[in-house]
Amino acid sequence: MKGILLRTTQAAFLALTLGAGAAHAAGGHGDHAGHAAPAASAPIGKPGDPARVTRSIDVDMTDAMRFTPARIEVKAGETVRLNVRNSGRIRHELVLGTDADLKAHYDMMMKDPGMRHEEANAVSLEGGGSGQIVWRFDKAGTVSFGCLEPGHYTAGMKGAVSVQ
Repeated sequence: MKGILLRTTQAAFLALTLGAGAAHAAGGHGDHAGHAAPAASAPIGKPGDPARVTRSIDVDMTDAMRFTPARIEVKAGETVRLNVRNSGRIRHELVLGTDADLKAHYDMMMKDPGMRHEEANAVSLEGGGSGQIVWRFDKAGTVSFGCLEPGHYTAGMKGAVSVQ
């Protein structure tokens, strides 16, 4: 009886351990094996306080690999709510970052296409889904955004926020 109980306990532990690893691989991707996620880049701003949102901007993602609008203008210091909608049938995402961060992160996504974004600077949506990003754009300049799903970024699914 002890042997059966021990084997059952070991099997349950193994199943939970392997299941947690698989869930991590298929779910969000935190620090990407030591690489900082785009949210760690100071030049793009920081997560915003929803109570301080000054305006909302609707952004649509399509299977034509485009964002509408692809160019957004905000004021330095403004906190904006991006209402993001995937009007396509396949998964798309909107990730804010520098061009360098987005390109590097896209390369990681190509190696592990099952990763999903759960950071404050990103929203990942199945076809027909919608979500929000609340972001404070601190400094004047340009903040890029793109869909890092494999093939999408290189197909032109990118845009920019001009911070005045």
